[in-house]
Amino acid sequence: MLGQALLMALRALRLNLLRSLLTMLGIVIGVASVVTVLAIGSGAQSQVTRQIRAIGANVLMINPGAARQGGLRLKAGTRATLTEGDVDAILEQVPQVRAAAGSIAGSAQAVRENRNWNTTVNGTTTNHFVVRDWTLSSGRTFNATEEAMAGKVAVLGSVVARELFGTDDPVGAEIRVMNVPFEVVGVLSPKGPDQDDVAFVPLSTAKLRFLGSAGGTARDAVAYILAKAVSDEAMARAKASIEDLLRQRHRIQDDQEDDFKVQDPSAAAEAQRGATRTVAILLTSIAGVSLLVGGISIMNIMIVSVTERTREIGIRRALGARGRDIRLQFLCESLVLCLAGGLVGVVLGATISLTVARSAGWTTVIDPSAVAVAVGFSAITGLFFGLYPAHRAARLDPVEALKAE
Repeated sequence: MLGQALLMALRALRLNLLRSLLTMLGIVIGVASVVTVLAIGSGAQSQVTRQIRAIGANVLMINPGAARQGGLRLKAGTRATLTEGDVDAILEQVPQVRAAAGSIAGSAQAVRENRNWNTTVNGTTTNHFVVRDWTLSSGRTFNATEEAMAGKVAVLGSVVARELFGTDDPVGAEIRVMNVPFEVVGVLSPKGPDQDDVAFVPLSTAKLRFLGSAGGTARDAVAYILAKAVSDEAMARAKASIEDLLRQRHRIQDDQEDDFKVQDPSAAAEAQRGATRTVAILLTSIAGVSLLVGGISIMNIMIVSVTERTREIGIRRALGARGRDIRLQFLCESLVLCLAGGLVGVVLGATISLTVARSAGWTTVIDPSAVAVAVGFSAITGLFFGLYPAHRAARLDPVEALKAE
């Protein structure tokens, strides 16, 4: 019976093809909107997750404060207030911190034979890789002697390794940075294009050879500090302890503002993800309204169809069809309309998502479960809004239906 009802529904919809297509339009737009919004929203959340993973788990970033010039406050990081001594103090006196590293960075040209590449040179310590959960694809990081004696060694990000060495193994080879020769001792595993275009050298080497001390005001100054908490639960306590410790070390009075700023990048990323989720829910709700309008349109058209096909219904009843058979026929027509509209909407939504991803450079993720939910919701819409027209058709009096013109 169900198979016959579906075949009859398809035949009836094909006989009024233009009206069927126009009826499906609301469902198509609604499902396409849901798929597009969820794809863009999932892509945004996926990108935020990658950013958090690229930074490292449980990482706190400590930046210098803002300097003042002529009564004007400059941007954050313009005061050289952080030192290597601060890093040591954090490691020794903040039990919630597992590892910490100070860094200075600058842009420089890296040269290897006839190849060259402008990249970021980061002077830091081995703890930097521990803080950021950054593994090696080959080689090693700096040893204690190289850090203490300003050794001319470098660890390359995957982008720099590829640009300077192609498919060759960089470990053991020599590169030049600002005419200073460096031996490549390691290559880092990829973390993402924005993270991998970097070359790391020992902090003492960076200060001595080409970058100088941060800001030039203190020999042991660093541009920023990264600290890794022992767990997620310890993040808040670690942040508070670091702030108390640095205020004490920098002799900041109670009525004075901090000359540093401790930030939790993962918290900011989570906030961004929450905002993205809220926008996605809002847009999905709007798409749901579109589905609702499409469902109402289907109900209206089905009511008109019942009125137009009154004689057909009377003939079927005269030949022995029961009320539930008529109800099933019209429900199947409504269901087929919505499912067809849902499938077309999925294809249209996926096309729009891919187009947006290519043209705007956004990340989109088409989740099969989201597609299934959108199609399933369109089917529910068809059943719900087709119920009244189907019930109305089933209640028609056979004799009166046969008299209809």
